[in-house]
Amino acid sequence: MTLSKKQTFKHYFLLLLGAAILAFGLFNVHAQSKITEGGVLGMTLLLYNWFGISPGISEICIDVVCYLVGCKLLGKDFLKNAIIGSLGFTLFYNIFERIGYCIPDLSGLPLVAALVGALFVGVGVGLIVREGGASGGDDALALILNKLTGCRIALAYLFTDFTVLMLSLTYIPLEKILYSLLTVTLSSWLVDIIKSYKSHRS
Repeated sequence: MTLSKKQTFKHYFLLLLGAAILAFGLFNVHAQSKITEGGVLGMTLLLYNWFGISPGISEICIDVVCYLVGCKLLGKDFLKNAIIGSLGFTLFYNIFERIGYCIPDLSGLPLVAALVGALFVGVGVGLIVREGGASGGDDALALILNKLTGCRIALAYLFTDFTVLMLSLTYIPLEKILYSLLTVTLSSWLVDIIKSYKSHRS
């Protein structure tokens, strides 16, 4: 089905809006409050702590594999949208780094940080996934699991996040892991709601 110019503009606008919201939240909330990540990013930190493999190398390798498998299972449109989502995220994150922090440091309020962080990640990733894209290997992996097993997208995110966070107990205190579990649970639920909203409109 060919999209009209208006539909095409809206599609890419939502992809980039989602990337901007995600980048804003990860920089202003996660980076400041040191909220631990699950999924692919958490796996790269795990590989670094276990084997000394640089996240700069492992993340690229894992993302490429996830994107290639995603392209095979989800189609070429997924790969195109995923590349736009990923590049948009990188661009906006670099912009926010240059601007500096825009909200107060929430590291002293870990529960608030977990809730606010979940809101930004859930809405940002939700918009990207709703438009058929991904912001990184985490999203691609969740969509692949969703496609292969038929499980809800929230469960796919939670499975990968929970597995990585449990393994991360080998070098991260339990208290930090619990706050991270809270934020990934809430963000996964938000992603599921936003993604499902499209199907009701279609």
